[in-house]
Amino acid sequence: MAVAANKLELLQIADAVAREKSIDRSIVIAAMEDAIAKAARSRYGAETDVHAEINAKTGELRLSRHMMVVENVENSAIEMTLEDARRHNPAAQVGDTIADTLPPLEYGRIAAQSAKQVIVQKVREAERDRQYAEYKDRIGEIVNGVVKRVEYGNAVLDLGKGEAVIRRDELLPRETFRNGDRVRAYIYDVRREPRGPQIFLSRTHPQFMAKLFTQEVPEIYDGIIEIKAVARDPGSRAKIAVVSRDSSVDPVGACVGMRGSRVQAVVNELAGEKIDIIPWSPDVATFVVNALAPAEVVKVVLDEVRERIEVVVPDAQLSLAIGRRGQNVRLASQLTGWDIDILTEAEESERRQKEFAERSNMFMESLDVDETVAQLLSSEGFTSVEDLAFVPADELASIEGFDEDTAAELQSRAKEYLDRIEQELDDKRKALGVKDELAEVPGVTTKMMVALGENEVKTVEDLAGCATDDLIGWTERKDGEAQRHAGYLDGFDLDRDAAEALIMQARVKAGWIDETALAAPAEEEAEAEAEAQN
Repeated sequence: MAVAANKLELLQIADAVAREKSIDRSIVIAAMEDAIAKAARSRYGAETDVHAEINAKTGELRLSRHMMVVENVENSAIEMTLEDARRHNPAAQVGDTIADTLPPLEYGRIAAQSAKQVIVQKVREAERDRQYAEYKDRIGEIVNGVVKRVEYGNAVLDLGKGEAVIRRDELLPRETFRNGDRVRAYIYDVRREPRGPQIFLSRTHPQFMAKLFTQEVPEIYDGIIEIKAVARDPGSRAKIAVVSRDSSVDPVGACVGMRGSRVQAVVNELAGEKIDIIPWSPDVATFVVNALAPAEVVKVVLDEVRERIEVVVPDAQLSLAIGRRGQNVRLASQLTGWDIDILTEAEESERRQKEFAERSNMFMESLDVDETVAQLLSSEGFTSVEDLAFVPADELASIEGFDEDTAAELQSRAKEYLDRIEQELDDKRKALGVKDELAEVPGVTTKMMVALGENEVKTVEDLAGCATDDLIGWTERKDGEAQRHAGYLDGFDLDRDAAEALIMQARVKAGWIDETALAAPAEEEAEAEAEAQN
């Protein structure tokens, strides 16, 4: 390889490589300059600061050696004295760089091979940068590729301008590919790695099915129908919740298509995976009932604090509601985001009777009344002594079999019982070392103080330093199963907003924040609500 190589040939090489690798021509020329400079250093010495410049228009190559002007030369390969520098440039000063033009050189085989390696490495790095830049913003898209090779069950796909991998756990069960097979998959991650950008594809990701429906159903693509949630058991069964923005368009019918043509196209792509298309509803109970289809639901009971829902089904529908190995209820839970407990009518009736008996016994023990009165109170809907103590007296007296004297006596006993319990709780609170000042935080009761004290929250500062999850607990999923972590005030019927308000009040009381900081968000929310109504 000669430095005096044909000028036009250098540019032709740069143009060819840029087209082949789909990278900028200037990057290739810069790589060639680095390669020629490296080869030249093998001739003039490894420490020599040699620069090569290729004119992007004419292809002319210029070699130069750069030397630093110093007072005392320590390395003659890269430094020169001020006196020598002024022979080149009379205006030279210490610290300047003097460029000395070098004559063209003939490269030996080793130098040429080294230059080639530099060009290859630079071009490969540029190609990786280009590939990363192209695909990093395409996460969430479906791409088509050709299987290039299969390694340990992982399929490597050629996307045309890069390679991507579908790991074995991202393939559908019993799905195998051979070299040359065309595959559609979902881009779920693009990462920079030492060996270049890695594009990770999936055929099991819930959004892969959502994107397939987007391609098959024009109404979804146009935004008339929205996919609200997707839950999959890859290769077996899936549920997808859809809602229409146009009341004249049936979201389920549009996704099914004429004679099932649209949904069948998705099913075929997913190797026969059965798909339940569910109408989404803003009402949680309705949505859960829809999600449990094809099972019939008799009754639902919501626990909004714990985000759990209890579903009662006919005895004959239990196995259908649960599904094979719990598949139906598991997918419904994933789809709705709520934990679902399923009971039969017989189980629910048995539980109601048990709760009725427990409430009756509670009234008998706390109020010192006979079984008849206790059962009467339970049947009238009273669930606690607090309910009885603070209900209007005339409402209690209106119960059949009660009069005003009976109502007054029952309420008197109820209040005495509550006072006794309050005193016991206060004694326990003091024994735990919980400070009196904690009771001054709005919303904190003595019973709460005991629960907080048992969890080492004994001062206003301790409560102010708590997180919301500390108070109400949280739910996480492990191995597909929901695991509940109890909070300090678990069971106090506190939702997330109430817990946050409690903590903020404690921070105000502790002097961590100004009380006006609490009022500002409330005022903004009121203004926004007023604007929405107008």
